[in-house]
Amino acid sequence: MDYDRRKLLEQIMALEFTALEFNLYLDTHPQDMKALEEFNQAARKLAQLKQEYESRYGPLTNYGTTPSPGSWRWVEDPWPWEITF
Repeated sequence: MDYDRRKLLEQIMALEFTALEFNLYLDTHPQDMKALEEFNQAARKLAQLKQEYESRYGPLTNYGTTPSPGSWRWVEDPWPWEITF
Protein backbone atom coordinates (compact mmCIF):
# COMPACT_ATOMS: atom_id res chain seq x y z
CA MET A 1 0.00 0.00 0.00
CA ASP A 2 1.36 3.39 -0.93
CA TYR A 3 2.15 6.07 1.63
CA ASP A 4 -0.63 8.47 0.59
CA ARG A 5 -3.32 5.80 0.87
CA ARG A 6 -2.10 4.69 4.30
CA LYS A 7 -1.88 8.27 5.56
CA LEU A 8 -5.40 9.07 4.37
CA LEU A 9 -6.76 5.94 6.03
CA GLU A 10 -5.01 6.84 9.29
CA GLN A 11 -6.61 10.30 9.20
CA ILE A 12 -10.03 8.75 8.62
CA MET A 13 -9.61 6.36 11.53
CA ALA A 14 -8.51 9.17 13.85
CA LEU A 15 -11.48 11.35 12.88
CA GLU A 16 -13.90 8.44 13.25
CA PHE A 17 -12.64 7.98 16.81
CA THR A 18 -12.93 11.70 17.49
CA ALA A 19 -16.47 11.93 16.10
CA LEU A 20 -17.57 8.87 18.07
CA GLU A 21 -16.16 10.27 21.32
CA PHE A 22 -17.93 13.59 20.78
CA ASN A 23 -21.11 11.68 19.93
CA LEU A 24 -20.98 9.77 23.22
CA TYR A 25 -20.20 12.94 25.17
CA LEU A 26 -23.04 14.84 23.54
CA ASP A 27 -25.47 12.06 24.49
CA THR A 28 -24.99 13.13 28.12
CA HIS A 29 -24.17 16.81 27.57
CA PRO A 30 -26.50 17.91 24.75
CA GLN A 31 -26.29 21.60 25.65
CA ASP A 32 -22.51 21.84 25.28
CA MET A 33 -22.33 24.04 22.20
CA LYS A 34 -18.51 23.96 22.06
CA ALA A 35 -18.56 20.15 21.93
CA LEU A 36 -21.30 20.27 19.29
CA GLU A 37 -19.21 22.67 17.21
CA GLU A 38 -16.18 20.35 17.51
CA PHE A 39 -18.32 17.32 16.60
CA ASN A 40 -19.71 19.06 13.52
CA GLN A 41 -16.23 20.12 12.44
CA ALA A 42 -14.91 16.56 12.83
CA ALA A 43 -17.94 15.08 11.04
CA ARG A 44 -17.54 17.44 8.07
CA LYS A 45 -13.82 16.74 7.76
CA LEU A 46 -14.47 12.99 8.11
CA ALA A 47 -17.04 13.06 5.31
CA GLN A 48 -14.59 14.97 3.11
CA LEU A 49 -11.75 12.51 3.75
CA LYS A 50 -13.99 9.48 3.20
CA GLN A 51 -15.17 10.91 -0.11
CA GLU A 52 -11.57 11.56 -1.14
CA TYR A 53 -10.46 8.06 -0.15
CA GLU A 54 -13.36 6.34 -1.91
CA SER A 55 -12.92 8.35 -5.10
CA ARG A 56 -9.23 7.43 -5.22
CA TYR A 57 -9.14 3.89 -3.82
CA GLY A 58 -12.66 2.46 -3.71
CA PRO A 59 -15.26 1.93 -1.01
CA LEU A 60 -14.50 1.79 2.69
CA THR A 61 -17.65 -0.22 3.46
CA ASN A 62 -19.96 -2.49 1.52
CA TYR A 63 -23.22 -0.95 2.72
CA GLY A 64 -24.31 0.51 -0.57
CA THR A 65 -23.31 4.10 0.11
CA THR A 66 -20.48 4.46 -2.38
CA PRO A 67 -20.85 4.21 -6.14
CA SER A 68 -18.32 1.95 -7.86
CA PRO A 69 -17.49 3.32 -11.30
CA GLY A 70 -16.23 0.95 -13.96
CA SER A 71 -16.03 -2.23 -11.89
CA TRP A 72 -17.08 -3.65 -8.56
CA ARG A 73 -14.11 -2.31 -6.61
CA TRP A 74 -15.17 -3.69 -3.25
CA VAL A 75 -13.57 -7.06 -3.99
CA GLU A 76 -10.20 -5.54 -4.87
CA ASP A 77 -7.47 -6.01 -2.26
CA PRO A 78 -6.71 -4.90 0.31
CA TRP A 79 -9.94 -4.39 2.19
CA PRO A 80 -9.77 -1.65 4.84
CA TRP A 81 -9.60 -4.10 7.76
CA GLU A 82 -6.83 -6.09 6.08
CA ILE A 83 -4.43 -3.15 6.11
CA THR A 84 -1.73 -3.42 8.75
CA PHE A 85 0.03 -0.44 10.20
